[in-house]
Amino acid sequence: MLDERQPPLHQALLSLGSNVEPEKNLPAAVRKLGHYGRVRQVSGVWQSSPLGNPDQPDYLNAALWLETSLSARELKKTAIAEVEAKLGRVRGGDRNAPRTIDIDIMLFNHERLLIGQRSIPDPEVLERPFVAIPLAEIAPDYVHPETGETLAEIAARFDPAAYGMRRRQDLLLNPADL
Repeated sequence: MLDERQPPLHQALLSLGSNVEPEKNLPAAVRKLGHYGRVRQVSGVWQSSPLGNPDQPDYLNAALWLETSLSARELKKTAIAEVEAKLGRVRGGDRNAPRTIDIDIMLFNHERLLIGQRSIPDPEVLERPFVAIPLAEIAPDYVHPETGETLAEIAARFDPAAYGMRRRQDLLLNPADL
């Protein structure tokens, strides 16, 4: 029997990135996001060169699968905003500036949404290897709602080495260990 008091659980696939104390901020973000639902899975950590402004430290990126009762809008405007603020994220005019943490909703259920200026599915899933590859690690069979491709198929188009990406074996984001 369905318990009508339980809100529906949504599947949110998130991208996380940091290049200011990333070894501290990525695990902290995973821990804090766990307060807003159940962290089903977290990818490995990938190091990549910064976009737009090469005179800054490399980024560490990961993906996280969050099962949550929050809507996409609540997740973005409440949970993600709070986690980023608690970790010292400062938004300014330079979208390529260094950051303590950057969390974006890449996919939400299998829906197509617009939250502010951000589209879900986020176009970066198809364009950026540091987004596509970690997402494919946690949900390889997830079908992109616009292209019909699995995340594994999308990630296979990218050669991490060709994009200067390397897996960081020394940094694990297993929620049970954080």
